[in-house]
Formats: sequence, structure tokens, C-alpha cells
Amino acid sequence: MSLEVGDKAPDFTMPTDGGGEVSLAKLKGKPVVLYFYPRDDTPGCTKEACGFRDALPDFSGAGGVEIIGVSRDTVAKHDKFKAKYDLPFTLGADETGAVTEAYGVWVEKSMYGRKSMGIERATFLIDGDGVIRGIWRKVKVPGHVDEVLAAAKDL
Repeated sequence: MSLEVGDKAPDFTMPTDGGGEVSLAKLKGKPVVLYFYPRDDTPGCTKEACGFRDALPDFSGAGGVEIIGVSRDTVAKHDKFKAKYDLPFTLGADETGAVTEAYGVWVEKSMYGRKSMGIERATFLIDGDGVIRGIWRKVKVPGHVDEVLAAAKDL
């Protein structure tokens, strides 16, 4: 089953950087950008995270949008990544894979002819009622944050 715009976003609870916990239910009433990325501290993932970091004031001005980055890295790896790049938003550690599975972003990838399972770079814009208002799959990092911000301003 693939999620589509207008669907109710799957609820989740997962550990975060700093030993915290994030859950979609507790963010009710706030718009959320939930972006999935393959691994901490890799070139594309770093560019994407820094893009969201740099645009955070604009997202805050667009109705107080909450940004959450999700990968299957550990909380300890998230802590290092967050500190290294001064990331001011939450990083969710989906070590069990439950959230990536629920959002349909755990997919078969092919690189140099080798197939493996991994996270598809994808972003979901969720409104304050928990309804998906935007989906970007197979994200190319350049220009992506601007696209998501424009959609968030239209909520």
C-alpha cells in the first residue's frame, strides 16, 4: 500500500537525538515535515539536513512547521551528526524500521548492479490534523527544501 496526498499519516513513536522521543500524535495541531534520508554524515544527507537547518526560520514563519529527519541510524549517530552540523530540529532513530516501512520508503535499491534494501530519500508534509498534504519521492537534494517550504506556506 502506497501513501497518497489526502491519506491520514501513519502515527509513529520513535527515539530521537538527545535521548528524547517523538510521536506524530503529540504533534497534533502542528504541521510537520517528515523527511527520510539514508544515513547520517553522507554528502547528500548532510546537504539536505543543512538545507532544512538554514531554512528553519522560514518554516517557523510558515505556521510553526515542525521538521523531523528520519533514518535508521542510532541515537548516538544522530547526536554526533546533529552536533557536527548544528542541526536545530529533531532526528528520529527508526532502528526497528517500523516508521520507514509504514511510510513505504524502505525499498530495494540498485547501485552498480548490486541490489540492496535501503531508505528512499522522501519527504512528507503533514498538516495539523495528521493528513498528508505533500509527498516528494526519490528526492534530488538541490531545490528540494524550497519546494517543501513553498508547499508548507500554502497549508
